[in-house]
Amino acid sequence: MVFGLMPCLASAQGFAGLGTDAEGFTTPVPERAFAFPQDHGAHPGYRIEWWYVTASLTAEDGREMGAQWTLFRTALAPGGADEAQVWMGHAAVTTPDAHFVAERFSRGGFGAAGVTADPFEAWIDEWQMAGPSLDDLRLRASSPDFAYDLGLSAEAPLVRHGEDGYSVKSSEGQASYYYSQPFYAVEGTITLPDGAVAVTGEAWLDREWSSQPLSESQTGWDWFSLSFDAGQKLMGFRLRETGGADFTSATWIGETVEALPDGAFQADPLARAEVAGREVPVRWRVRLPDKGVDVTVEALNPEAWMATSFPYWEGPVTVTGSHQGRGYLEMTGYE
Repeated sequence: MVFGLMPCLASAQGFAGLGTDAEGFTTPVPERAFAFPQDHGAHPGYRIEWWYVTASLTAEDGREMGAQWTLFRTALAPGGADEAQVWMGHAAVTTPDAHFVAERFSRGGFGAAGVTADPFEAWIDEWQMAGPSLDDLRLRASSPDFAYDLGLSAEAPLVRHGEDGYSVKSSEGQASYYYSQPFYAVEGTITLPDGAVAVTGEAWLDREWSSQPLSESQTGWDWFSLSFDAGQKLMGFRLRETGGADFTSATWIGETVEALPDGAFQADPLARAEVAGREVPVRWRVRLPDKGVDVTVEALNPEAWMATSFPYWEGPVTVTGSHQGRGYLEMTGYE
């Protein structure tokens, strides 16, 4: 989900400025028809946008691990000009014992970062997610501490969240366009300080764009992407309000895809850990009563802190209870 953690928004409203007024920018409206592959590319008339991949992996030596690759775009001013775009990239690898993070920045208009739809390519410097289409991608990133080279192959169609891709984020009506590709099979290599290892697994790509996705009173979110061993998948999030209330949304991905309204998805912290000087939930009870889901979601590595310009927690999780599986958890706004 990652609502565009952009450094130029530091003084604005809501978490990371994502409640800032959208005056002058294009805003999402219901019943917009997506156009593919064009919508896989950039939408510079909107203030914020991201291309976000998380991968749950198993190494050939049996270690469970995760990888993240994210490209963010934000517009400094309305109008869609290239030079008004700021790009930011995040890459990470998480194992049970370590968490590695890297960050990149670029300004639009110089060719150092961008996205093209057909064939698909998203890049910032040498970090790249590219292939003949969004169904067939190569994902690459590197830093002094880690690197990965992963092949992603989609095994089922895209999933649209909310009302056919129009995803409401608050009772006040803030919204984004939001779709996912949660069906990638993955194989490739991760290189860590102790050497390279072959990995296999599954990956989940999120695509969102908006100009004011949050209310100014929303302080952060907890977002879950869960893949169950029986084949179903669940995307769910709760957005936390200053007054203590939550706004929730979820998508159940089974034999059919069902968007579920505010209140249907329940996520409650069970245990916290001190991470980077903050108390962060690292074990959760997640429920979706309509689908018989009552699971415990636990961090593979509680120390999966993204020490980036806008810090947040992001890492792989295990799932036990009514359903078994694994996935990813992202948490923002924990001070």
